[in-house]
Amino acid sequence: MSGYQPGVQASRTAPHGRPQLTLDIERVLDVSARQAIRAEFSYDPERPLIVCVEFLIAGGPRVLWRIGRDLLQQGMYSMSGFGDVQVWPTNLEERATARLQLASGDMAALFELPVPPLAEWLEHTYQLVPAGHELADVDWDVTAAGLLDGRRAASD
Repeated sequence: MSGYQPGVQASRTAPHGRPQLTLDIERVLDVSARQAIRAEFSYDPERPLIVCVEFLIAGGPRVLWRIGRDLLQQGMYSMSGFGDVQVWPTNLEERATARLQLASGDMAALFELPVPPLAEWLEHTYQLVPAGHELADVDWDVTAAGLLDGRRAASD
């Protein structure tokens, strides 16, 4: 994934076999104020419905969010999500970006993401686990038994 702006560090496969993408993004504080944030996106084919995003704030805590892969993909091109996670494209002519809003309780944060490297990385995750095949390898009998065992243990 070369050819992108500085601040984009990506590898198709990390040492543990999971695709990762590191982006320097911006947290939008208000119309004229922004904060540089590093975001590390990771994808585990064993958990194919989600993308993990860890936000690394200089001098601050690391914050992990799990976001639906399809929600993130759709949000780069049209409004996606509601409630705690929303993604939508911006209408900026000078660069292709999307906004990511995360909310928890009465707190919310708004981030601006560069679309080209994120779209390319997400495409790689869809090559690993195609859309519509995320649950193809689930053993539903084992999953149902696990749910029922958990339910019985909770009621004991």
